[in-house]
Amino acid sequence: MASYCLTVTRLRLALGGGARRFHVSAAFSAKAKVAMSRFEPGSSIGYEKMHENINIVRRRLGRPLTLSEKIVYGHLDDPAGQEIDRGRTYLRLRPDRVAMQDATAQMAMLQFISSGLPRVAVPSTIHCDHLIEAQIGGSEDLQRAKEINEEVYNFLATAAAKYGVGFWKPGSGIIHQIILENYAYPGVMLIGTDSHTPNGGGLGSICIGVGGADAVDVMAGIPWELKCPKVIGVKLTGSLSGWTSPKDVILKVAGILTVKGGTGAIVEYHGPGVDSISCTGMATICNMGAEIGATTSVFPYNHRMKTYMEKTGRAEISSLTEQFKDDLVPDKNCEYDQLIEINLSELKPHINGPFTPDLAHHVSDIGAVAQKSGWPLEVKVGLIGSCTNSSYEDMGRAASLAKQAMDRGLKCKAQFTVTPGSEQIRATIERDGYAKILRDVGGIVLANACGPCIGQWDRKDVKKGEKNTIVSSFNRNFTARNDANPATHAFVTSPEIVTALAIAGTLDFNPETDYLTAPSGEKFKLEPPTGDELPSRDFDPGQDTYQHPPAEGNSVKVDVSPSSNRLQLLEPFDKWHGKDLEDMRILIKVKGKCTTDHISAAGPWLKFRGHLDNISNNMLIGAVNSENDAVNKIKNQLTGEYEGVPDVARHYKANGENWVVVGDENYGEGSSREHAALEPRHLGGRAIIVKSFARIHETNLKKQGLLPLTFVDPSDYDKIRPDDKISITGLSSLTPGKPLAAGIRHSDGSQETITLNHSFNETQIEWFQAGSALNRMKELQ
Repeated sequence: MASYCLTVTRLRLALGGGARRFHVSAAFSAKAKVAMSRFEPGSSIGYEKMHENINIVRRRLGRPLTLSEKIVYGHLDDPAGQEIDRGRTYLRLRPDRVAMQDATAQMAMLQFISSGLPRVAVPSTIHCDHLIEAQIGGSEDLQRAKEINEEVYNFLATAAAKYGVGFWKPGSGIIHQIILENYAYPGVMLIGTDSHTPNGGGLGSICIGVGGADAVDVMAGIPWELKCPKVIGVKLTGSLSGWTSPKDVILKVAGILTVKGGTGAIVEYHGPGVDSISCTGMATICNMGAEIGATTSVFPYNHRMKTYMEKTGRAEISSLTEQFKDDLVPDKNCEYDQLIEINLSELKPHINGPFTPDLAHHVSDIGAVAQKSGWPLEVKVGLIGSCTNSSYEDMGRAASLAKQAMDRGLKCKAQFTVTPGSEQIRATIERDGYAKILRDVGGIVLANACGPCIGQWDRKDVKKGEKNTIVSSFNRNFTARNDANPATHAFVTSPEIVTALAIAGTLDFNPETDYLTAPSGEKFKLEPPTGDELPSRDFDPGQDTYQHPPAEGNSVKVDVSPSSNRLQLLEPFDKWHGKDLEDMRILIKVKGKCTTDHISAAGPWLKFRGHLDNISNNMLIGAVNSENDAVNKIKNQLTGEYEGVPDVARHYKANGENWVVVGDENYGEGSSREHAALEPRHLGGRAIIVKSFARIHETNLKKQGLLPLTFVDPSDYDKIRPDDKISITGLSSLTPGKPLAAGIRHSDGSQETITLNHSFNETQIEWFQAGSALNRMKELQ
């Protein structure tokens, strides 16, 4: 039985495609056997091996383990010898697989090509979801994207085929929904080049968002490093009902922990309340855990997950999981670094924003708060869907409200858009009538893609700079993120509340207490939303949009034209010269929040994600300059002129002037995009000095040979002036845990010294010395 268990797990990991493409019987279908023999580029951990590793670690530590620890430590490269100390040591792990979305896959694959390796060592997939702009409607926007992005899609498809990577074509759906439907299962460890990869935690997986360089490590078969995460427990009691939804759990948690409260930790949900949440609802909660800075989030295995796997063609995995279920729940009496308790029976519907996802309000209070704060009450657009909330259940509950309105002759007062999470969801809601209801109430069904959630939205109803309000079921609402308009007040909430507010057309509508007026004059209240967790019939898979890699890819040609403005082969970054970094310019001293959107904007810039020099023209153009409170307007200290940030950086680089960026708290929060690290490195940056970092961005900076440093005394931020020069000393003796000194030379001739911390370990110091992690990998080949 043990070997059978391991084989089934390996089979599931080996299949580069979706479960619905290979319906595996207990005896294995011939097609599945062929698929397994054709594509098993590396060994997987499997439940048996994970069980063995868990027991080794439990004996060593002599204490009960949390679920997070079981899965993470179960994937240790050396469970017997690995030093384990939550929040301090670095773990060397063996993830089971890699997933990449198309915007980040371009740079990840370019780096993999640069590594010189012939084929990926673990099962990996590319998902085309980021480059489709919402403009007219699903089919029209998809066709337009295929035409505009033909060069990029061709590059990704051929690179995938050559190096053994599965390829989900444009129109397949959003990466995280595809993973949930096909690749996630309880106990698997997956890394993905997108910050919302933790979505898979809803199926009991440890799924972690990373930069492309981390993905390259795993695809190369190198143990992957992760700082041993702390574990925040969230105990759920009671049960969800009425207008309260799974989204309200994470909106509540975000209000408690803030955008940086989960940094360096896995959020582990547990308790009797878990069973009242659907599997896709649990995924919603884990997905938005990225907004609190968490390494990932996870739920314990239960019957909801079993049913979801069975419904999505993975009954064999489900039965196997049952045999190892004790490894897929926390041990009794395990200890958490922090514990939060939420009674779901008392939880109220929430809406968070604007401009930050941790500004939490009860829906019943938001109208008064908005009036007091001067936020526009009219809801211009309601948007449901995205990777966070596009399940069958989400769409059904939204449709139940839309039908109530239509039955009384009402349609949405606001514009209303619907984004299916996958082709499977789109096809199934079309078949079951939900899509028609949502269209009839005034909605536009967009392509199976990220769309407005990531700024891929050709919005026409307001002018840039016009103050307005939108509400969405998305996960992130930073300034200008959705529509490039900094005056848009974006709020995130559940699909049910979005639908109700779109029907009412105003932010101060509370569906639990307020009445709508039908054309007949009848006043009525919306009944609480209802919807099936899963379709009564099987899911409709829709169109087959998956390209399996060939058994051998040597003959596949991958072309990158030297004249392309979309793609550019990478040149190695320069190695550290072995000396201290002296008299570096302050490129910009950033004031306040600086997310990866501020550092490397998405939206129209997504088309340059495969061309490092072109996309570097957006570096820090959204960051606020502390000198003048302006964006993209800094003083060139060599010319005395005020110019855009990338322009000044290029001028400094051309004149041999190294530079640093100075920043505030939680610098680099948000997306996993490594372009926010690649661009500063490409344009001559050497160090980023801030009060604190978001986890993924700090790692990305290290991977590209930059120095991410933090003030020992946060008030030292105030000592730095825009025209200063900074020297970082002690680099020849750079060692883990030993701070560095920074000398500040002011323009008036005065000088002072401050102390800077770093979190480099020995391996990461080698990355810095080699010029990048990729350089170091090539040195070791």
